Amino acid sequence: MTFRRTIFSGLFLLLAFSASPRSVHAAAKPKVRTITAFVRVRADNYQDQIHEALIVLRRAQQAYQQRGYEVQTIRITTQPFPDIVRGLTDEAAMNFFHGLNELAKRESFLPNIGPALSKDGDPAANADLLARALVANDQLNGSIVVAQEDGIHWKAIHSAARVIKYLADHSPNAEATFGFAATALLGEYGPFFPGSYHDGPGKHFAIGLESANVVQEALSSHPGDVGEAEHALAMALNTYATECEQVAREIERQTGWTYAGLDPTPAPLADVSIGDAIEKFTGSRFGASGTMTAAALITRAVKSVSVKQVGYSGLMVPVLEDAVLGRRWSEKAFSIDSLLAYSSVCGTGLDTVPLPGDISEEQLSRIIGDVASLAYKWKKPLAARLQPIPGKKAGDKTQFSNPRLGNATLQKLP
Repeated sequence: MTFRRTIFSGLFLLLAFSASPRSVHAAAKPKVRTITAFVRVRADNYQDQIHEALIVLRRAQQAYQQRGYEVQTIRITTQPFPDIVRGLTDEAAMNFFHGLNELAKRESFLPNIGPALSKDGDPAANADLLARALVANDQLNGSIVVAQEDGIHWKAIHSAARVIKYLADHSPNAEATFGFAATALLGEYGPFFPGSYHDGPGKHFAIGLESANVVQEALSSHPGDVGEAEHALAMALNTYATECEQVAREIERQTGWTYAGLDPTPAPLADVSIGDAIEKFTGSRFGASGTMTAAALITRAVKSVSVKQVGYSGLMVPVLEDAVLGRRWSEKAFSIDSLLAYSSVCGTGLDTVPLPGDISEEQLSRIIGDVASLAYKWKKPLAARLQPIPGKKAGDKTQFSNPRLGNATLQKLP
């Protein structure tokens, strides 16, 4: 495996990272980041369920395109994989993962095999199997649940740290870490990967938008004015989300698949940047005073959207997927503690955070434990997608080949 691939077009992403601010702001409608189907499969006939889901996804993709929305990806989330491979040998389980991975490449969709651990008493061996599956199969995504309404899952936190170290140590440039997250208080049917999961009957679908451009427009039009910026953003997000939900309801009627909801979290990508939006609003670098206020107003606007909401429904600040955030991380304008503070007003946690390669499992456990503790305290969905880079230390720069990831200078661990 030379690098962890995604179904995003490499050419599109390279252009996105070099897009001028004028071209970014010219885009009126947000993109549909993902249409995600939720299926229940068996290891011996998963192809049939996957192909049925693809028919629905492609019909939905066409429907959104006809309404002027660019669809970035179609995705499929299975029930948690321990249920699928129960009773199989490790070899048979790995054969299933490999078959699903190859099918995803042929049919151009992104697959998610759900959480290895959903409860703290689940077998730790499932986490080790997930780690091996993600390293060996470059399309798969998966997760571990580290907190839910029943409390914080401390054993699962340590398993998640072990998975992250394994992924970092066994994949080029640690890129397999991109397909794994530790999630806390995240509900079923969220469309965004890698935390997406369900344990239902299947035949559901959800929508996730790439709407950081909408945030850029609203906040840059009302710099420093919390009330006006929040109102403008809420109106714009509601317009697009409502239209997208109408399309989803049409698909639901046509196919008989259940519309699970829409995650209005304004996902960024490259220069379509949440960091840029916040800087335009505050007049200062991301991380300076006012960043928390901007994060809170964005979240309130997102929460006000009058559609059936699923997933994070908050603010997404992925360090390596957002060009401005990547630069500010390199400049040490903010840190892990800053991101956790912003998450208290509803970010999505620690997302694509680059770390020195010599970080220990214990240090990773403490970071994940902080995310889980914050999520459980405030009963809000958060996740940790952490990316240690073997052989790199504080002051070194990452060298990802994945076109969806920018590069940044590593910070010293506190």
